[in-house]
Amino acid sequence: MTAGRLPRVVVVTRPTDFQALVAGHGTRAQARFFLERRGQRLEEVEERHLRFEEALLRVLQAIPLEWRRSRVTRDDLASFVFEPADLVVPLGQDGLVANVAKYLDGQLVLGVNPDRASVDGVLVRHSPGAVAELLHEAAAGRCRVETRTMVEARLDDGQRLLALNEVFVGHRTHQSARYRISVAGRAERQSSSGLIVSTGTGATGWARSIQLQRRAPVVLPRPAECKLVFFVREAFPSRTTGTDLDGGSLDAGESLEVVSEMNEDGVIFGDGIEIDRLDFAWGKTAVVAAAEERLRLVVD
Repeated sequence: MTAGRLPRVVVVTRPTDFQALVAGHGTRAQARFFLERRGQRLEEVEERHLRFEEALLRVLQAIPLEWRRSRVTRDDLASFVFEPADLVVPLGQDGLVANVAKYLDGQLVLGVNPDRASVDGVLVRHSPGAVAELLHEAAAGRCRVETRTMVEARLDDGQRLLALNEVFVGHRTHQSARYRISVAGRAERQSSSGLIVSTGTGATGWARSIQLQRRAPVVLPRPAECKLVFFVREAFPSRTTGTDLDGGSLDAGESLEVVSEMNEDGVIFGDGIEIDRLDFAWGKTAVVAAAEERLRLVVD
């Protein structure tokens, strides 16, 4: 921490399913009526919400009273200004860590699992009860930190997108995407359902599913390894398009280049968040590689 300056803890959350249901239907009664007409129970969703609220209270109580604190929702991350020494505490599902990672620049991240019964906890490893001690250890520089590789897509006009799990390049509505792909001195024009470039963190999700489905020999990277893998989804062979470059690895310093041949609705987005995207129209070039930024995840 900066000498003479009190630490700041930034707690990041997203609306619970219960909050989203009530907001969407106007009242709790209307949300309950909607679900019951479909054979579902609002009480189950509300119980998870209450467990989340209890976890949030415990996290907030764990922050020393004299320390500075801020709360930010996932939807407001793009406009929130993080300080270099912030201790960032995402409370929620694993995907919330990915949502916040691309807005950080070396800040420590302490992921907290609000409900071990329903959240896997790969990135949100800590219980609310462990937060008080972990905050003090992190502020004193005594915690163990795991560094995870991130991926970036950079357009030839200077625009840039970061992701923790993977970036997707393709058509916005998942129609056939047309482009030219180049990697390791090889190039090919393709028509496909798009392609993904994944980190080791993302290797437990979308990339893993593709690898298992096609029994691909590509070795998935470890989370901290400065290595990426790419997979082309459903490449279509024709007179003008090929299927040879349908997957592979990118070692440190290597990149993949994609030139769009989509008149409209070509996009690049990261970590499944389609609303935060780069437009990728005909003629634009994207270079995808490991990013300089790394996620610094507090382990213990």
